Amino acid sequence: VELLEKKGHTAIAAQSRLENRESIIKEVVIHKPDFIINAAGITGRPNVDWCETHKDATMRANLWGPLNLASISDEYGIHFTNISTGCIYRYDNNHPIYSGIGFTEEDPPNFTGSFYSKCKVRLEEFITEYPNVLNLRLRMPISDTLTERAFIGKVVKYKRLMNIPNSMAVIDDELPAILALTLKKCTGIYNLVNPGTISHDEIMSLYKEYIDPDHIYELVSEEEIMQVLKAPRSNCELDTSKLLNEYPEIPHIKKS
Repeated sequence: VELLEKKGHTAIAAQSRLENRESIIKEVVIHKPDFIINAAGITGRPNVDWCETHKDATMRANLWGPLNLASISDEYGIHFTNISTGCIYRYDNNHPIYSGIGFTEEDPPNFTGSFYSKCKVRLEEFITEYPNVLNLRLRMPISDTLTERAFIGKVVKYKRLMNIPNSMAVIDDELPAILALTLKKCTGIYNLVNPGTISHDEIMSLYKEYIDPDHIYELVSEEEIMQVLKAPRSNCELDTSKLLNEYPEIPHIKKS
């Protein structure tokens, strides 16, 4: 909202729940927006394992809700940007870990191990059938504050971590890109992450160097972590070529 207003646009925060069609239509008729951006969704607390036992709430927020907005946007001729997830892939033989070969927007998702990811895969299948939709694949967002809803603020609470390189998204880099792609009325799927990968250990090493030198954590295998999780996790690298063609300003994840 702040970035849009700095650019001279009027940004209105919707008051409706995204699954309430009649309420949304009333707001659309009143405000007549040129664009709708959906940043709503649910990952659960303390993490996506919550979705395994709250499937209806997960579907309402992450599947039916965005599809509802896409349908309304299409009906009223409004460009619709949906901020979704890139946690729908897992390293495989064609995209090996440490290879630098990322999953592109054309690669079919290969990870539905968690109910959260399963919903997002199904959403992407249907939402991209609408010609006015821009679907952005964000993953592992990093904030410049230690909010518990962003990556660093979340993992700093864990004493045992996997050390797997992943594509991640620095929010201060991605927000301007979201607005740029929206205002250009781009459509289709874009991987919305910083180029390259970074591991949990690399980030926590920086955390110890710059924030808390006394922070203690232990690196363990994925098999050990799975003993305390309800669902597997997505670990992958996403290709950013398509994003950088439209918005080349996003720096490498390690630099950012």
